[in-house]
Formats: sequence, C-alpha cells, structure tokens
Amino acid sequence: MKQNITLSIEKNLIKKVKILSAKKQTSISQILSQEMEKIVQDSEQYERAKQRAIAHLRRGFHMGDNAPISREQLHERKGLR
Repeated sequence: MKQNITLSIEKNLIKKVKILSAKKQTSISQILSQEMEKIVQDSEQYERAKQRAIAHLRRGFHMGDNAPISREQLHERKGLR
C-alpha cells in the first residue's frame, strides 16, 4: 500500500531532481522511493553483518590444535630453571 508524504526540499535541489527524473524518464517520487529503499536495505545488511560479527567474536576463533599453554610454560626460559 502506498502513502503520500510531504517533504521540504530546497528549490535548487528540486530543479536538479526534475531534470534528472526527465533524463531517466521516471518521476521524482520513483527516484526518492528507490533511494529510500536502498537506504533501508543497506541499513538492514549492515545490521545482519554486525550481528554475524558479534556472534563470531562470542564463539571465538580456532587458533590451532595445540593445547593451551600454562603461564609457567609460557614464561619458562632455557637454563633459568
């Protein structure tokens, strides 16, 4: 279902959009509708990517098959012990 809205836009911009819409053989309404749809889709894609990234961070990353090294092993130095 479509619904009309009222916008306040600078006259200079309206003139430019009228020219653009004539070149594209479409309406200003169609141009605005397509651009708003693109903005919403981009926002939704960003949110999905953000949620996937957060899920990856929460799961952690596999850093190899080695067992965890203890603090003592990590700081052990040859000949000091």
